[in-house]
Amino acid sequence: MKQTNYFIPTLRENPSDANIPSHQLMLRAGLIRQLAAGIFSFLPIGFKVYQNAIKIVREEMNKIGAQEFLLPALNPIEIWEQTGRVEAMGDVMFHIKNREGLVLAPTHEEIITYHASHHIKSYKELPQIWYQIQTKFRNEPRPKSGILRGRQFTMKDAYSMDATLDGLNISYQKHYEAYCNIFKRCGLRYFIVSASSGAMGGRESQEFMLESNAGEDLVAVDDRDYASNVEVASSVVELLQRIEPSQQLEEFPTPNAKTIDDLVNQFGFDERICAKSVVYIVESKPILILMRGNDQLNEVKLSSILGTTQFRPAEPNELFDLTGANAGSIGPINLKTKIRIIADNLLKNANGLVSGANKDGFHFKNIDFNRDCKIEEFYDLRTVKAGEKSPISDNPLRIVKAIEIGHIFKLGTKYSEALGAKFLDADGKEKPIIMGSYGIGIERIIASYIEQNYDQKGIIWNKALAPFLIHLITLNPSKSDLVKSTAEQLYLDIQNYGFEVLYDDRDESVGVKLNDADLIGIPLQIIVGNKSLINGELEIKVRRTNEKFNIKIENFQQELKNILERID
Repeated sequence: MKQTNYFIPTLRENPSDANIPSHQLMLRAGLIRQLAAGIFSFLPIGFKVYQNAIKIVREEMNKIGAQEFLLPALNPIEIWEQTGRVEAMGDVMFHIKNREGLVLAPTHEEIITYHASHHIKSYKELPQIWYQIQTKFRNEPRPKSGILRGRQFTMKDAYSMDATLDGLNISYQKHYEAYCNIFKRCGLRYFIVSASSGAMGGRESQEFMLESNAGEDLVAVDDRDYASNVEVASSVVELLQRIEPSQQLEEFPTPNAKTIDDLVNQFGFDERICAKSVVYIVESKPILILMRGNDQLNEVKLSSILGTTQFRPAEPNELFDLTGANAGSIGPINLKTKIRIIADNLLKNANGLVSGANKDGFHFKNIDFNRDCKIEEFYDLRTVKAGEKSPISDNPLRIVKAIEIGHIFKLGTKYSEALGAKFLDADGKEKPIIMGSYGIGIERIIASYIEQNYDQKGIIWNKALAPFLIHLITLNPSKSDLVKSTAEQLYLDIQNYGFEVLYDDRDESVGVKLNDADLIGIPLQIIVGNKSLINGELEIKVRRTNEKFNIKIENFQQELKNILERID
């Protein structure tokens, strides 16, 4: 492709509305342009990278025997209502206003299961792996970070269907290995973490992550073998020592103490013994949750324990009606109404605690959970913190920002039971299909790669994702017939060798052309200038290392092959 005819609108400066490197560089290098918030157009050179990423994903999916579909983005809402995910998705799902009963699909579990329910009837037809690479729509309230979080994006979503849990485990492992191969081929430095299934539901899930300041996920790592999304991460924290003998429960006035900090500052209590009480409404029923005063409730863990995402903090009027007090004076003793109480594991067997007395302006001290209140169960409810001990080693945890590039789920029978996807087993018994779901964001592969591979000059592409392998650049071609004629012949030769080449034949200054080349980041630059040609040579630059050297034109084909073999 000749650059005079190729649309690459490069920019000299970072756009003011781009705040992460991948977004800045994709705009500056002419890969994308923004149409509206969270909505982007891929320009020709960006679309080539996009196609290269898809090619890798498709090849690895086909290797595990997956069959490619193309499912409609426009879905009847009734199918989503059967699984309860219209409510679970909330405002993230786009609804078609002028055509009642239609939505734009944010994912396709329901539609895949619909087809399975109509066509898979026997265990002999299992297992199956179906996938697609298709546009998805999610009404992100705050789209940001360029193509990392958009309202329209491309996803490879795959779905496995098995007759047994052992079969699901095999399908899951196939996807695990395929994802490792995909991300390795794309040149991504990633790690794998335990994760929450969220609105997807299911038995188990893992995320493929890469550490980046542009990430929106927080991951706990111990720099050895432990990595877990903070949403589900655990740690080892020393329990409070029980005080013996346990002191008598005592109510005391706290007229100006509304928070844990107030109790600590005014009365000198250790915040760890201040039992924080929060009330949630779970599908119209109240629950009181107890935490140590220095801990934060992890709502993802709570959702897993409750088995639902349909819960919310109680409103002020609800708090008073349920407990007899306002926020700041609530606790587990002398509740106005009978409320289910659960507590964090770190409060198990604890005494000498402080908590609200369910009377405004008063607290209890010397609370003994074994004596003074009935706690239904203890769970891991807290969010881990940096510096706490890893659950599998002596190393302290680090909390790092990360970008999710893939997610795999063991769905089980959630969708097959809701949508009637059943089969007859070898004994003629009807059973629900056991499913898995596996997603990769194509745009996230591209943006994540750039986040890990750039310098002050621009993007640094590898051969797998690069829009072209070679950037052929002429220096002052209008001033030298030798430069122009040599470059034209090289352009033809490189194509005949089977390599994709971008030929910068523009009549621009040397500085503009070389700066654009570094910005775009094609792996190998071949620079044709009069000075080197006089000696029968071409200048070579390897973009990743910025290494420069000359080669003889007479050995061009073999030299080019050798160079391309040794760069990534």
